[in-house]
Amino acid sequence: MNEEMEQVLEDIDIKYDIFYDVEPDPTLGTINQGLALMNSFHPDVIIAIGGGSPMDAAKIMWLMSEHPEIEFEGLAMRFMDIRKRVYDLPPLGEKAMMVAIPTTSGTGSEVTPFAVVTDESTGIKYPLADYALTPNMAIVDPKLVMNMPKSLTPFGGIDALTHALESYVSVFASEFTNGLALKAIGLLFEYLPSAYKNGVADTKAREKVHYAATIAGIAFSNAFLGICHSLAHKLGSTFHVPHGLANALMISHVIRYNSTDAPFKQAIFPQYKFPNAKFRYAQIADYLHLGGDSEDEKVEKLIEAVENLKREVDIPATIKDVLGEKDQQFYESLEVLSEQAFDDQCTGANPRYPLMNDLEDLYILAYAGKDKNVELNGSQKTELIKV
Repeated sequence: MNEEMEQVLEDIDIKYDIFYDVEPDPTLGTINQGLALMNSFHPDVIIAIGGGSPMDAAKIMWLMSEHPEIEFEGLAMRFMDIRKRVYDLPPLGEKAMMVAIPTTSGTGSEVTPFAVVTDESTGIKYPLADYALTPNMAIVDPKLVMNMPKSLTPFGGIDALTHALESYVSVFASEFTNGLALKAIGLLFEYLPSAYKNGVADTKAREKVHYAATIAGIAFSNAFLGICHSLAHKLGSTFHVPHGLANALMISHVIRYNSTDAPFKQAIFPQYKFPNAKFRYAQIADYLHLGGDSEDEKVEKLIEAVENLKREVDIPATIKDVLGEKDQQFYESLEVLSEQAFDDQCTGANPRYPLMNDLEDLYILAYAGKDKNVELNGSQKTELIKV
């Protein structure tokens, strides 16, 4: 793809330079390397082509190129609503415009105001948020993902599904984001298995999954995410688990955790009178025609459907399956993981505001893969069984 784009630019006599060295989960060191090239070349247009990591890296390089005085700590601080923060970014685009071209299906970064970067000195992954980071243009062409590696398809697909599920139950969900989220969920359940199994042989499935990822991106750009992403960010940066896989390992446990009638701690500034996450998940189950007579049954049907989808695309069942024999390292990391997840920017929009020990419990559940429901903290929680 890069060679094709280079040829097009040369044919129309456009001067260009290329920064190739973006790794999965880009680091501040990588950002600074790309920024040095950007500052020496002085581009009019920045083209970010690839998956979520190149697009995220390009967003941060774009920001730091245009506004070198920006303090990284201000960008990385917690927020409830990025439209109402004490720290605002100045507009971008005075020096260069940004065009995002996704060649994987999952992150939705081409249409979002978010970027994720890892501080390699601390190992902490920071999700940055400001609408100024939204690219000026997104080119979403399914032809560019037809030959996407099979191994990337399930992680990207479940990442997009998690975007849609979390935005649908977010405290900032609206009629506009609801429709986008449901459409993305429906497309992913219908087409992700074939996109994974058949690849380019099923061009329609590849196309629909690619569109679903962008649709979900638009949804969570406006409704935001929740604790599944908070947990996944820290799990991924600590144990080098791909982001989509980290979400896949957590999402079913988060759905069950959120589906309570009486949370111990209510979410901040919800747009509803009573907790309604269980009702919202039941609506998703109805949209997917999963059956169930009660809200509780529908939530369980939804969780079962998510787990079946994960099995269809060969996603491991537990964190332990991914990490192997790292029991001691995992359990020793739990306290720090939970504290960092609690401070993550995605936590504030979750429909059930967690306690830090809740997040620790969710990590253990996802690691062991076993649970049974009990009452704890006045709401439905989970008794943990370490294996």
